[in-house]
Amino acid sequence: MTTDNVRVAAIDLGTNSFHMIIVEECREKGLVEIDRVKDMICIGRGSISTKMLDERAMQSGVAALKNFLVLAAQHGVAPENVLAFATSAIREAKNREDFLRMIRAETGLKVNVISGKEEAEFIYYGVRNAVKIGKTADLLFDIGGGSVEFVLVNKNGVQLLESRKIGVARMRERFVTSEPIAAHEIKMLEQFFAAEMVSAVEKAAELKVTRAVASSGTAQNIARMIHSMHGRPNDGSLNNSIFTRKEFQSLYKLVLPLGAAERRKMTGLDDKRVDLIVPGLILVDMIFRLFKLEQIVISDSALREGMVLNYLKRHSRVAENPGDEVAPDIRRESVNELGFRCDWDREHGEYIAWLSLQLFDKLTSLHRLEKPFRELLEYASLLHNIGAFISISSHHKHSQYIILNGELRGFSPSEIEIMGHVVRYHRKSPPSEKHTSYSLLKPLHKRAVDVLSGILRLANGLERGHRQNIQSIDVVVRGGAITLRLTTHFEPDIEIWAADQLKPWLENILQKTIHIETA
Repeated sequence: MTTDNVRVAAIDLGTNSFHMIIVEECREKGLVEIDRVKDMICIGRGSISTKMLDERAMQSGVAALKNFLVLAAQHGVAPENVLAFATSAIREAKNREDFLRMIRAETGLKVNVISGKEEAEFIYYGVRNAVKIGKTADLLFDIGGGSVEFVLVNKNGVQLLESRKIGVARMRERFVTSEPIAAHEIKMLEQFFAAEMVSAVEKAAELKVTRAVASSGTAQNIARMIHSMHGRPNDGSLNNSIFTRKEFQSLYKLVLPLGAAERRKMTGLDDKRVDLIVPGLILVDMIFRLFKLEQIVISDSALREGMVLNYLKRHSRVAENPGDEVAPDIRRESVNELGFRCDWDREHGEYIAWLSLQLFDKLTSLHRLEKPFRELLEYASLLHNIGAFISISSHHKHSQYIILNGELRGFSPSEIEIMGHVVRYHRKSPPSEKHTSYSLLKPLHKRAVDVLSGILRLANGLERGHRQNIQSIDVVVRGGAITLRLTTHFEPDIEIWAADQLKPWLENILQKTIHIETA
């Protein structure tokens, strides 16, 4: 680790779980996750009504924190770079100072108790570092055990920060007494949720909110269960994945009539959320209904990541300013960070991207792909050669693997899949139904992969000499032919020769012959 690199551990003492994330920050690679761990302490169990933390839960919490600190030290985190924040259950407990003193005495860790509004602010910083927000008005919400945070944000920044005492552990303790949950208990929960969300719902209507982004274990668990119901892979990151109102309703109707023993058998449901999932489902159902949403996006970053970003802003020159109202371009940042982690040839990638975008723009009338696919072509072009980090041989396949598993921030799983396939087919064999992962793509996404990989193949040929010879490309379409007229620094013999070898796939897709000549 160089002196420019900083490792930080952020510990979140939540109502249900204690979590820790360890990240390393460096100038080029940005924030790189080193490790994360959680322990479901359930520090809030029974304390929500009594306002007293249970002695056994406190002892378990201290034991978990000791293990967290050992892990942080093993990863090279300096003691002064360990952050610890306590939220709803500890915030409200009458004996919280006893618990904080116990932690300090046995671990040396100083825990900061944050307000609900501070919690919402940290969540906003974390979510916007994982999901691209701000073009239209968005609702961000984080379901905790004791509280739920609501953030409303649009292109002008944060419009509302709110924390409500409607967390799933609190609601279960207060309202749920029967298994399966009784109809009158569902009704009471719905009425309570509606009353607590009035101000956020009214502000969201005023801002014309069209989308919601959900963070927290409850939201991710719901997404995982929906994935299981539909036979989708369940072992990767859920970041930027989407579930629709219709998909959610299917899960809701399936789970609510079940008792705990039956729920425990369900694929995708965390054993320790068997009880909490019921109020969680009712809450999400009300959010869909009251905010008039059609889909919810999942963020796997929230409070802990926001804590880190806030800390690094105050102690480091590298991190972006979380206090800025302008949200970072997390997609581009994430692509660049992945490239640097793989020791990429950035200059080559940027030149290939420039060529690709010229071809995309000048062939728009033929391929008819919409603007979002242009952005995916740019990022695929930037990363097309990162597989050389593993080996030159089959580097296109290695590049695909790295993109699919590189935890790119701000992209949906389907967007990452498209970019991975475009990179996979930038050389060697073109897309084929014989390739299982390609054959499973949706028709629109197949068409996008076909066109974008054809463009990237041609751009790759036009930079075969790695000398940035092409200054501009003029495109003329007449009848069944496309003519590319190149303005170059030097005689482009090697570029035309290589492009002629790689053009057949795009010719096949566009159903036109391609001729390449100097201007």
